[in-house]
Amino acid sequence: MTQSPPDTQPVTQPVTQSLSQLSPVLRTAYQRAVAQYWDTHTQDPVNLRLGEVDGFYHHHYGLGDYDPAVLEVSPDERDQRIIEELHRLESAQADVLLDNLGVVGPGDRLLDAGCGRGGTSLMAHYRFGCRVDGVTISEYQAGFANDRAVERGVSDVVRFHFRNMLDTGFESGSKRGIWTNETTMYVDLNELYAEFARLLPHGGRYVCITGCSNDVTGLRSKAVSRIDEHYTCNIHPRSAYFRALAANGLTPITVLDLTPATIPYWELRAQSSVATGIEEAFLTAYREGSFHYLLIAADRV
Repeated sequence: MTQSPPDTQPVTQPVTQSLSQLSPVLRTAYQRAVAQYWDTHTQDPVNLRLGEVDGFYHHHYGLGDYDPAVLEVSPDERDQRIIEELHRLESAQADVLLDNLGVVGPGDRLLDAGCGRGGTSLMAHYRFGCRVDGVTISEYQAGFANDRAVERGVSDVVRFHFRNMLDTGFESGSKRGIWTNETTMYVDLNELYAEFARLLPHGGRYVCITGCSNDVTGLRSKAVSRIDEHYTCNIHPRSAYFRALAANGLTPITVLDLTPATIPYWELRAQSSVATGIEEAFLTAYREGSFHYLLIAADRV
């Protein structure tokens, strides 16, 4: 296997391309299919229109109550107001994740595993003043995110890499904190947490926000299966997270059920121009209790 460039090397678009040619980032047919989807569906309005509000492009959902006033404005203004409100709720979700990373200083290094277009990585840098690396198996996403870092003048400290989160190539013990934000349903949890345990020093923090199925109700509901089908993912049961964390020396210190707080986001998105048709499956799954929106913060021991 060709070794990825050392993470002290500046990342530019040509480096991203050479990684694509030389490094076996995509190890399975499934990973290639997921990467191909994001490399070809580059104009998805649900991510782009929301990110255009302030330049922080997210690939996750939102938390908190929405302002009902956005539904009461004139028809000409209504959709843009909804877009802005959805983006506010997405950024609020990222803030909740960052709140749970613990104490992070300017000299620390963080990893955004499955970084998408990089919005949360940029928010982390502005909050903590530290260096952030993002990894994604989509070359398009890595290039897009690097362009945003260049535009903001932070490309020397916020960098995005075409790499696999299961095998990042970064040095052992090099990351003070790591997070996954709605990305764990695409990977094997034991493989993932083994890599994170390698990257985190003793006392390092991992934060996960994810949708997971309810073990108590047995088999997944039709609504959860519909979400899997829509996103070509494999939603894990809640218990699988805690088993995999324990097996890899990661001890949960905070567990939050965010399900009630995310339902308003989906209610509002269903009334927007960026609705994709999957909104009702999420609302049904959350309301019937077959699906949870969970935050887990765990320390490396």
